[in-house]
Amino acid sequence: MKKLTLSIGLVAVILSTKAQDTTCTYFTGKRVLEFDYQTNEVLYEVEQKSKYYDIEVKYGNVLCLDLSDYKYKVRKVITTFFDGTTRTDILDSENDVYYSPRGAVKISVGKSRNIILGNY
Repeated sequence: MKKLTLSIGLVAVILSTKAQDTTCTYFTGKRVLEFDYQTNEVLYEVEQKSKYYDIEVKYGNVLCLDLSDYKYKVRKVITTFFDGTTRTDILDSENDVYYSPRGAVKISVGKSRNIILGNY
């Protein structure tokens, strides 16, 4: 019985050390809020003044990206992976939640734009 208890304890420790951490960034208009995903505590708030807002993602972690512009708009999102490759997406930003893909180390989120062909 002691071996079974010890084995379960060791498995729990191993699984908890490799657990992913989730961070969340909320975009609404020009406001950007970073908050703790599990407690919903706002860590800080800034205004997006540059063309792109960069978010560093620790290797193995997940970023929850909440795009909540009040009107139907889009945002350009550039994902940089650990091997240096990038992927560019145009995401709807009216009220959608996106999660970073596996291997992402940096996410750059552009300012919200109206949907007009040739706007990018």
